[in-house]
Amino acid sequence: MRVSLCTIARNEEEALQGLLRDFEDQNYPHNKIEVIMIDSDSSDHTHDVMEEFKNTDNGFYDVKIYKTNGKNQACAWNVAIEHATGDIIIRVDAHSKIPRQFVSRNVFNIQEGEDIVGGGRPNICANPNPWTKTLLAAEESLFGSSVADYRRPAAQKEYHDSLFHAAYKREVFATVGGFNEDLGRTEDNELHYRIRQAGYKMCCCPEIISFQHTRSTFSRMIKQKYGNGYWVGLTLGVCPGCLSYFHFIPFVFLLSIVGTLLLWALLNQPVFFAVIMAMYTMFNFVNTVGAFVIKKTVNPLFLILPLLFPVLHISYGIGTLIGLIKLPFWKHSLDGSAQRRIEEIKEAVKNNTVIYDDEKEEIL
Repeated sequence: MRVSLCTIARNEEEALQGLLRDFEDQNYPHNKIEVIMIDSDSSDHTHDVMEEFKNTDNGFYDVKIYKTNGKNQACAWNVAIEHATGDIIIRVDAHSKIPRQFVSRNVFNIQEGEDIVGGGRPNICANPNPWTKTLLAAEESLFGSSVADYRRPAAQKEYHDSLFHAAYKREVFATVGGFNEDLGRTEDNELHYRIRQAGYKMCCCPEIISFQHTRSTFSRMIKQKYGNGYWVGLTLGVCPGCLSYFHFIPFVFLLSIVGTLLLWALLNQPVFFAVIMAMYTMFNFVNTVGAFVIKKTVNPLFLILPLLFPVLHISYGIGTLIGLIKLPFWKHSLDGSAQRRIEEIKEAVKNNTVIYDDEKEEIL
C-alpha cells in the first residue's frame, strides 16, 4: 500500500529537522511513501528545511511542498489531504517524534481491516532540564492536562472517539471530506465526530506510538491552554456533539471560584469558597505527589507544580469564557465557505484516487 505521510509547520525549523530525520529512518519501503509538507506562511527557515529535504535523495516515491496563508491548522491539513494520492493518509505534527516502525505498524493494522488507526501519544521534552521536566510533568498529569485516551499507550486494541497522529484509509476522507476551516484548535474533534457519524471506528493499537514535544516555556503552555479553552467555547456553537463535559471542567472551576468569592463578599459566606479550595488543594497535592512517584525523581522544581496547575486550569477556563462571550458574534460572521471547502476536499480525494500495483499506476 502506498502511504501519504503528511506534516504541516509554521515557524518550526528546529522541530521539523528532527521529524524529517524520523521520516528518513522509517523502515517501510521508501518507494511506497509520498511525503507532503505544508508551510503555513513561516517567517523563519522552515521552508528552506523542507526544500533541503526534498532535494535530498531519500528514495521516497515523491516529496511535495505546498504553502498556505497560515490561516489555521485546518486549512493546512486540507491542502495536504487535497494533494495526497496514497492509499493511506497519515498526519504527523511538526512538533513531534515518531519511531522507525511508525509507518509500517500503521499500514499493518490498516491491512488487518481497520479504517483508521493510531496509538498512544505521550509527551516528551526536546531539551531536558529540571524546568522543562517540570513542565512535562504538568502536561502529562491527568490533573494538569487531559484525560484523553490517546495521550497514553493502550495495553490492547481499543476504539476511541479520537486519535492523534492517525492513519486514515483514503476512503474516509472521500466519504466525510476535509477539516472545518472555521475552527482553530478543535478541528480534530469536529472531523472525528463526522467520521464517527459516518460509521467509521478509530482503533488505538498498542504497538503504535508517537510523541509530542511539550511546550518549552510556561508562557507558551499558558497560551496553548487559553487557546484550547477559547476554541472549546466557540465550537460549542457549531458542533456541541464533538465535545465532552471534560472540556468544560476548567470553565466550571473558574465559575466556582468567582461564584463562591461573590457569596463570600456579598453574603459573608466563606464556607463555599473554603470547600472548593479544600477539594482543589487535595487533588493538587495528590497529583503533585503522584508526579514525584511516577517520575521517580527528586527534582525540587516539582514542588512548584501546585502553583502551575491552577494557572493552567484558570487560563483554560478564561479561554472558554471569552469564547462563549464571542460565540454569537463569531457565528454571525461565518459565511458557509468552510462547509464548501469540506466538500471540495471530498471531491479532490475522489478525483486523485490512484490504484497501484507492483508494475504500474493507473489514475481513475
